[in-house]
Amino acid sequence: MSISKRCCGITPFLVMEILEKAQAMERNGESVIHMEVGEPDFDTPECAKRASCEALDKGHTHYTHSLGIPELREAVAEDYQKRYGVDVDPANIAVTQGTSPAMLALFSAILEEGDKVITSDPCYACYDNFITFAGAEPVKITVTEEDSFQLRVSAIREAVEANDNVKAILINSPANPTGTLLSEERLKGIAALAEEKGLWVVSDEIYHGLVYEGTEHSILEYTDRAFVLNGFSKLYAMTGWRLGYVIAPPDFMRTLQTVCQNFFISANTMAQWGGVAALKEADEDVARMKETYNKRRVYMLERLKGMGFDIKHDPTGAFYVLVNMRHLAAKFDGSSLALAYDILKKAKIGVTPGIDFGEGAEGFIRFSYATSLDDIREGMDRLEGYLKEYGG
Repeated sequence: MSISKRCCGITPFLVMEILEKAQAMERNGESVIHMEVGEPDFDTPECAKRASCEALDKGHTHYTHSLGIPELREAVAEDYQKRYGVDVDPANIAVTQGTSPAMLALFSAILEEGDKVITSDPCYACYDNFITFAGAEPVKITVTEEDSFQLRVSAIREAVEANDNVKAILINSPANPTGTLLSEERLKGIAALAEEKGLWVVSDEIYHGLVYEGTEHSILEYTDRAFVLNGFSKLYAMTGWRLGYVIAPPDFMRTLQTVCQNFFISANTMAQWGGVAALKEADEDVARMKETYNKRRVYMLERLKGMGFDIKHDPTGAFYVLVNMRHLAAKFDGSSLALAYDILKKAKIGVTPGIDFGEGAEGFIRFSYATSLDDIREGMDRLEGYLKEYGG
């Protein structure tokens, strides 16, 4: 048996490994608090569910245009105008079965063998696999907790000038796993550098709308040399609906269309109608979810700091806290993965090892507050007990 090198090169998504181990423990009757996965615990807004059911009743059960129904593409364009004051032509939007297929289509369209993409370290665990699957190479820039895990424009410039064939800069704000927001000043600097060097900016904006301090900005406010990735999973609690999109420069749309036609055909028809309703009618639902997330964020930070963890900059977006636990990981030769498994085994808490997000986060643990306040309270109590018994 010979498995392709392309697929053999895909590394495991460690958060899923932890989750699957935790689920096996639950099947054996153990109680596990889940703070590993970044999945909203809220139900999808009623307006989206109703619109999807109405679409089903009306017989909207067939293929759509490969780039998505016009109504959804128009609603996305309207949303970007309302939020950021940018004009997006609906013709420059491709709707996909989640943001991951959007990423796959995008990198397939812009990257050649040997190209390079600037990314932060740490960053979302799957970015590197998308880039390498397209035949390109990620160039990592370490970001630090002292600097709120933000990319520095000067460091990006150095990496671009030190490497041949850099094609794009990949940014994510608010970020997974850090929950931090890129400042407007740095976004403007990244946009200006991309224009100067003839690069593309790929902006993953999936956590936009989930910001509790400060204001998020779209890269489209500052440059047209950009691709935007976004979707409905996080803000609208629609993970299982698998609905996302990419906003692209017009010259790339025909290529994206042919990729979608061949590999995906079209996104789920009923889900697309649910997406239209979410964009147009779910503001009150989103506001309630956001308020609840913020209460959880504040509580989790208070508890973690009370246990002695030095969180140098509070995360202000998404639903994650990345915590430096290198003093605990030292018992496992510095391995955050071994530490995460130990916490799962002994404290019955599912957490994500920092190494999932890059060497820059080794020794860190990511906690998600996309779960109930009661579960977070219980999880923090269990963690406190773990520290008292095993943290010395």
